[in-house]
Amino acid sequence: MNRRKILIADDDQGIRMLLEHFFNTQYDVTVKENGMEALKWMQKGNIPDFIIVDVVMPELDGYDFIRNVRTSGYFKRIPIIMLSGLENSEEKIKCLKLGADDYMVKPFNPEELSVRIENIFKRVSDFYSGNN
Repeated sequence: MNRRKILIADDDQGIRMLLEHFFNTQYDVTVKENGMEALKWMQKGNIPDFIIVDVVMPELDGYDFIRNVRTSGYFKRIPIIMLSGLENSEEKIKCLKLGADDYMVKPFNPEELSVRIENIFKRVSDFYSGNN
């Protein structure tokens, strides 16, 4: 069975290293330094099963990244969790309205993030298998 692929886009090297280390035992993890790198990687034919993306990044921020992914025929159904140091309702609402599936505030517990990812995978899997 193929391992699920997770794409992580965050300009904070510490966050990238933490998430890559935490998730690489259960997923194939790809890390990118910003939304533009992540989008270019995807446009080369790489389609992750899940995306974790920071809101505030250089070149292409999380908002524009979501807009690009959600308007693409190939990528629009890929689940996305936003990570952000911004802990206010307006930011969360903006991300969710743009199409994010979840929003977590930094600092966060990687185990909580993992549970949220698994819950989303389960819902998506149940939906597509008709167990909804």
